[in-house]
Amino acid sequence: PVVAGGRSSVVGTWNAKDAAGASCKVSLSSAPALDLYKASASGCPNKDLSKVTAWDYRDGEVYLYQPGGTVAARLRQGGGALDGALSKAGASLAMVR
Repeated sequence: PVVAGGRSSVVGTWNAKDAAGASCKVSLSSAPALDLYKASASGCPNKDLSKVTAWDYRDGEVYLYQPGGTVAARLRQGGGALDGALSKAGASLAMVR
């Protein structure tokens, strides 16, 4: 399978920071999980973010998923960081290395 350049560039551990200023670690793995990829979150005070178990890269955007396929957050890649929002709350979310 052909791996899009964008997906491999976001694999790894990120520091996620939500609108409240709380930060935690989110790891994006290259290991497949069904039709997605495995992800994990550690130390996230945000309930939606703490449940992230999978991710995908589509059209320049990173999607973080909870079990059952609920999209927890959507982030756009730019300047070495990922910027987006939590789906449910609409609160901003940024991920940096």
